[in-house]
Amino acid sequence: MTQESAPQQGETTRRATLAGAGLAGLAGLVTACGTTGAPAASPASPAAKRKTGGMAGSSGGSGSAGGSGGSAAALAATSAIPVGGGKIFSAEKVVVTQPATGHFRAFSAVCTHQGCLVDQVAGGTIDCPCHGSQFSIKNGSVVAGPAPRPLPGRPITVAAGKITLA
Repeated sequence: MTQESAPQQGETTRRATLAGAGLAGLAGLVTACGTTGAPAASPASPAAKRKTGGMAGSSGGSGSAGGSGGSAAALAATSAIPVGGGKIFSAEKVVVTQPATGHFRAFSAVCTHQGCLVDQVAGGTIDCPCHGSQFSIKNGSVVAGPAPRPLPGRPITVAAGKITLA
């Protein structure tokens, strides 16, 4: 049997050192996670907001609204979305469709069945490769299962020939 001596004043134990290192790492993680914020809304052009199913945005204004710096990058030019079809943006997990000329819609690209990303837009449907679910390009509704729910809509802004997530 051995006797352990209690640490003397000013001596650091291995447990104390490990605990301190763990707390420092945790503090760094919490700080990193806590610094993200919601994107700032731009009140500059309320008329151009959320044109998700109606008109192709032609706001007619110039770009001199003040350069707020908080504007999101455009997903695509309106000309990149085929009429009667759409385009999938995997990084953003969104699919943008143009069911009729000048009418743009956006939906989540995550299938409501088991969370796979849809992989094509063809023949008027948005298709999931995992189990064959198909969704309407018009409203995201389920055309063929096993998906239990429609694809949720995503707000977009269509202005000056560009499509941007709102």
